[in-house]
Amino acid sequence: MRIYFLSYKPAILKLNGLYAGRTDLFERHIEVDLNDGVLAEVVPGENLQPVNFFINDKILSSPPDFVDLYLLGDEAVMFIKKFHPREGRLKVLYQNRFNGSLVTVFCQGEIYLAIEGDEYQLVPLNDGFARLRAEEHRLNGYPVLALWGDDCLVIISHTGRQIFAGEVILAEFGTNLETEIRFETCTAARARCRYAYDGQSLTLVYGKTEETAPPDLSVLHFAFFESVAVRADFKKYLSPELEQKAGDLRGYLGEFTGVCVPTQSFFARHPNERAAGLIYRRGENLFEIKYYAVELKEGKIDNIYPVAV
Repeated sequence: MRIYFLSYKPAILKLNGLYAGRTDLFERHIEVDLNDGVLAEVVPGENLQPVNFFINDKILSSPPDFVDLYLLGDEAVMFIKKFHPREGRLKVLYQNRFNGSLVTVFCQGEIYLAIEGDEYQLVPLNDGFARLRAEEHRLNGYPVLALWGDDCLVIISHTGRQIFAGEVILAEFGTNLETEIRFETCTAARARCRYAYDGQSLTLVYGKTEETAPPDLSVLHFAFFESVAVRADFKKYLSPELEQKAGDLRGYLGEFTGVCVPTQSFFARHPNERAAGLIYRRGENLFEIKYYAVELKEGKIDNIYPVAV
């Protein structure tokens, strides 16, 4: 089986204790027999702890929590998304009382949010909250606490409950909560959302996604599938004939969560296809990639069809 290795930090890959290459955000692959039960170890720098696992049938159905695993026929992509620091001492990043609740953000290997009020909540946060800032606002008249970590936001209600958590680049507090989300797409898409608040929970009442950069013809098919995924105006990519069937496209493609570039071996087998990989969630940290290709007519997509791996 061909397995591609990626990691969010530069690292080296060892197989059964022997050096096998580097890992980073560039795809590199090995050929392995799952029956051999090879022990893989990924060793990062920056004084982070290595991770290890056996490459076998079990990991293909139940990957460890530090791996996002993508299945595509007789290939798989393993993305090491998390390394733990060797330093395990408790470090408080933020602590304050808010409306009777004690709110603490601390690091102990990973970053956590603890809320101690009528109830106790412990929520993991991403690494961006190492650079945290806190702001108090009023939302529909109710006091709320906003915790920012890079382009991530957590909002805590006056009752000490987490009512929002997500990646946003902008948030405006008033009668409603207005947020703006930036998507990593080839059209630099952004979504504007509005949430109503009743003092207990937020309800999405409006959302619109706009693409801010026109795509080059060479990546038009990627732009189209990304447009479907982020719920932008994907109809503009379709020919007049196919636009009439636009309402059936989501059902035809299914609930995919992302779009990726096909692997080297796919391009070798299908060199002339305008294809993209669509990512479907199949479980915790487990995904499946299916390939779909398009045909163009006068610069518009006139046909969409699946391509076997």
